[in-house]
Amino acid sequence: MRWINKYLNLLVLSISVITVVSGLSQAIAPEKVLSMIGVEGSPSASYFFGVVGMFMTLFGGLMVHVIYSPQPQKAAGFWCALQKLAAFVAVTLGVVKGIFSLLALAVAFFDLSSGLVFLIYLKQDRK
Repeated sequence: MRWINKYLNLLVLSISVITVVSGLSQAIAPEKVLSMIGVEGSPSASYFFGVVGMFMTLFGGLMVHVIYSPQPQKAAGFWCALQKLAAFVAVTLGVVKGIFSLLALAVAFFDLSSGLVFLIYLKQDRK
């Protein structure tokens, strides 16, 4: 079981770093990221998309702290998992409503799988 924990830690760390990097990208260049998912952003849409990116960065960073904390941080990790699951719902609804292109579903399913991985991570015994 140790090897599973080792790879699970690496997977959670990878997801967290990807979340930080993509969140920073979204916060710094929201128009570019919006265009990648098929949205022609207005100034207000770009602004709010950038704000979402800032929160993605914060939650990704928080999960890195959860991984490396000497004390269990299950509550913080749970909220990070909820952020990922909520992002899945929000992006999927954006696709259903025609706001985002179908390409955004890749992002949605990354968030869904990330949230589930985070929950599995939190269930593991960290002795």
